[in-house]
Amino acid sequence: MATTPKQFDVNVFLTKADGGRTIDRYRMNQVIFAQGDPADSIFHVKTGKVKITVVSEQGKEAVVAILGTDDFFGEGCLIGQPRRFATAIAMTECSIMRLAKVAVAQVIHKEAAFSEMFIAHLLSRTARIESDLVDQLFNSSEKRLARALLLLANFGKEERADTVIAKISQEVLAEMVGTTRARVSYFINKFRKLGLIDYNGEIHVHTSLLNMLLHEEPKIRHRRR
Repeated sequence: MATTPKQFDVNVFLTKADGGRTIDRYRMNQVIFAQGDPADSIFHVKTGKVKITVVSEQGKEAVVAILGTDDFFGEGCLIGQPRRFATAIAMTECSIMRLAKVAVAQVIHKEAAFSEMFIAHLLSRTARIESDLVDQLFNSSEKRLARALLLLANFGKEERADTVIAKISQEVLAEMVGTTRARVSYFINKFRKLGLIDYNGEIHVHTSLLNMLLHEEPKIRHRRR
């Protein structure tokens, strides 16, 4: 009697360390990979927060992304990127799966469920980058900070809002927003006084901050064809 092929389970695949997959724990501020390192694998965040930073030739550092549970990073190796263009650092204690490039390429070709999930991740990442660009071009630093806090608290992700943001320095927030630490401090205090957040070392984000941002989003005029 023929046996039914076992159905591929994406969650099991991203949980089990086997076949080019390993799971490691990282301490707060531990480097996962550095800019210029060989790019031979991708990573999947199981728990914790990771920041992605880039340093220019002039030595200026910028935070280009803050990632959390279920996010992938390091995908550039799949399109032939030989070296890491950025540095990945654990912002909190993290549990992260490392997937060898070969293992990921094989499962993308063989398993439709994984391919669909991974493509959805890439499309979501692209939409996020486009939103970040619009944010930088049209929003004030105050609105950019509000949006950054909401993203860090996972607002907009189904059933994933944390409300309390893991400890993050005002220097990092300033790098994310593209402003000074003094301006970040001013706006944090303003949000606190308005009741949009609570701040006592940790930042507790209220839904009212989202309502404020939605009310004052920039209006983008579409060109007529």
